[in-house]
Amino acid sequence: MSWTYKQHEIGDITQFPENTFGFVYMTTHKPTGKSYIGKKVLFHNQKKKLGKKELAALTGVVGRRPSYKLVVKESDWMTYYGSQTDIKKLLVEGKKDEFERTILKCVQTKKQLTYFEIKYQMLYQVLEKPDEFFNDNILGKFFTKDLADIAFEDLVVERK
Repeated sequence: MSWTYKQHEIGDITQFPENTFGFVYMTTHKPTGKSYIGKKVLFHNQKKKLGKKELAALTGVVGRRPSYKLVVKESDWMTYYGSQTDIKKLLVEGKKDEFERTILKCVQTKKQLTYFEIKYQMLYQVLEKPDEFFNDNILGKFFTKDLADIAFEDLVVERK
């Protein structure tokens, strides 16, 4: 199952816009209509311990010799559906075909990724609509349970 971005299927990392660091996505469970909004990076750094030959090849190093190197690896973005517990349970039950995965926004930096994840979570009001979204928190700071006694329909913001 591939991702959809602007009505196009993305099945390969080369299909992303140039300089894409990561993306904000929406995973929707089609039978229930519930969605999850999250973020995913395309690459991550991995520390790899240097072998004996690599350590021996380090000559002329001033100061402490490194014991590892950083290796850039492609993330598991292609097989990723979300980190939420209910989604993981459905996937363990073998229900991958019940999900639709949509990329909402591709971004170029880590900071943009966090910003746009929060922006889309707020725009879609994920905490205010627990019947429509799997998300139960934003940034680990704002939780659905903290908003349980607030009547959101009473909140009206007028712009002038």
